Amino acid sequence: MDTLETRELRYFVAVAEELHFGRAAERLGMAQPPLSRAIQQLERRLGVRLLERDRRGVALTGAGEMLLHEGRAALDATTAAARRTRRAGGADGSGGPRNRLVLAVKAAASHELLHRLLDAYAAEPDAAEIEVLPSGTCEQGEMLRDGRADVALMHAPFNSLAGFDSEELMTEGQIAILPAGHPLAAHKSLSLADVSDVPDLPLARWSRDGTYPPGPGPEIHDQTQLAQLIALGRTVAVFPDSARAWLWAEHTAVPLTDAPPIVTHIAWPAHSRSLALAGLIRTATRL
Repeated sequence: MDTLETRELRYFVAVAEELHFGRAAERLGMAQPPLSRAIQQLERRLGVRLLERDRRGVALTGAGEMLLHEGRAALDATTAAARRTRRAGGADGSGGPRNRLVLAVKAAASHELLHRLLDAYAAEPDAAEIEVLPSGTCEQGEMLRDGRADVALMHAPFNSLAGFDSEELMTEGQIAILPAGHPLAAHKSLSLADVSDVPDLPLARWSRDGTYPPGPGPEIHDQTQLAQLIALGRTVAVFPDSARAWLWAEHTAVPLTDAPPIVTHIAWPAHSRSLALAGLIRTATRL
């Protein structure tokens, strides 16, 4: 048996992520007994055990871990196909142009580059409509995989470019964004060590893959929250130099002398055949 149904994958991924048949059934909007039977039937068809079940609960086998990884990718691919097909046909719009691209960007990053790219592309003959979709830290790759975006501005080393085609656009240094009245804000430059362990100014923590790194700093959900907490003297953040574009009067940016450079890429799914996307990429590489 070399094929799997999307329904089967959805069922299995829900159980594998919840590690509880009752919660998975509730998440899927179905009763537990048919869900259990579906997973058992899937195991019989594949000829392998996917889950270990005992009185302590449910655990993934090695084969189950493999199917969870592959199943997520497959479900993302089918979702992406549906979303991009609807976008190509104008079904997800409100009577606007049918030729449309969604560009995912990290909020507040590469601000000037984004402006130049949008202006230059808009001047091209037959340019597609560009919808800019702001994202959180490291979310652009997921948006490309599941079809919410057609193309993204991504930032190495923070974003992984694995599985995507990409072109390098810009390299820049990093800055510490501090409350304007803090003593460190008077320095002409700082090191990462200078800002990593300040008792009264803990580093802000961004979510990656749904979890926050350990530390005393506040958990950050969006740029506005971060900007206000910095202005109030509650946290410090490290950003690419281009983030200066969104600073408030209550903020000060200080260059970091030993932070690794940030390389901005334009990235897209490797299998894309979109002529509109090809035009946007050509424009980006000429900037």
